[in-house]
Amino acid sequence: MIEAITSVFDPEIPVNIYELGLVYDILIGADRRVLVKMTLTSPNCPSAQSLPGEVRYKVKAVPGVHDAYVEIVWEPP
Repeated sequence: MIEAITSVFDPEIPVNIYELGLVYDILIGADRRVLVKMTLTSPNCPSAQSLPGEVRYKVKAVPGVHDAYVEIVWEPP
């Protein structure tokens, strides 16, 4: 999962979102569904619509994953 997520970059900063610390948790269920809890660089992030979708797409493409969900969280700050 981490390898897939590190291929997603914040378009404003040439660093992947995992190294930026935007990913808070990756939960993998017995049913092979994955939940990624992440945040954005700011509430007004211009990529707020595209980043979660890209993360979901990349995680869902990992072999063995049945589905993927991304939850945007603001805690911890």
